[in-house]
Formats: sequence, structure tokens, C-alpha cells
Amino acid sequence: MKHKSLLKLSACLLLAVLMLNGCETKNTTTKQDLFQYKGSYVGDGSAVGNILNHLPVTGYSKDYELQTAQAPYGIILNYDGSETKQERQKIIIYTATYLFTLIRNVDWITYNFDGQEYKLTKQTLQQWYNNDLTGIQNEDDIKSLINSQVNNLDKVEQLIKQ
Repeated sequence: MKHKSLLKLSACLLLAVLMLNGCETKNTTTKQDLFQYKGSYVGDGSAVGNILNHLPVTGYSKDYELQTAQAPYGIILNYDGSETKQERQKIIIYTATYLFTLIRNVDWITYNFDGQEYKLTKQTLQQWYNNDLTGIQNEDDIKSLINSQVNNLDKVEQLIKQ
């Protein structure tokens, strides 16, 4: 009998702890300030990974390779190929804009979408925007720059000839 009481008490205490833990107000989806990585180098895999994982175009299967053996330095992004053409275009524009803005010495990015490859240089993207990306200092400015161009389908097609 004493054993059943102890078991009931333990179960009640465990339930209370679980309920209280569930009521805790942790914000596990805190917004990442990507500009903390401004000035990072292409060889800093942690910075590159954090930028890629907190972009507005996350959720696509990808891995990346850093090309740092000799200049010009670059990043290769590999995707699984399940993205639509519009998703690919958005991925290219967002990732390139953020990476070229935040990573000091990245000169090119190659995108692999399940065998389909596209390469974009920093110079080409800056000409497309008619803007020096290194001068961007905050997320509002980068979002404004992207939004000023991403909906112009003709201009997007000119940049991304796939």
C-alpha cells in the first residue's frame, strides 16, 4: 500500500514539473542578427553556416563547400534539386546578396541544384543592383535592396540565365 502511495506521489510530482516546464517562456526562435557576421572571411565556416541557416530562404536541403586554397575565394552551395525555378531564383538572389554583403573576401558563389550549376560573382551582382554591397550596414537596408529587384521578373531572368 505504501508503495502505491509513493508511486502516485512521484507521478503527480513528475506531472507538475512537466506542466511547469511547458509554461516556461523561452523564445527558442530568436531572430538572428546576421550583421554580427559582417566582415567575416570565407574561411570562417561557422560564420558562413550561421548566415546560411538564418536567411529568409532557409528550409531547402543544402550543404556548402568553402574554396579558400587560392584567390579568388568562393563558396559552393549544393541543393537537392527539389526547388522550383522561382525558388531557385529567390535562393540565388538572397544567398548571394547576404553572403557578398557580409563575407569580406568572397568573390564568387556556385550553386548546384542536382546537377544544374549556376555561378555568380560579386561584381556581377553589384552591377545588377547598381550598388556596392560592402556599404550595406543593416538588415533593413539589405531587405530593401533585395525587394527593389526581386519582383522584376525580367531583371531576375537577366541575372539568372538557367
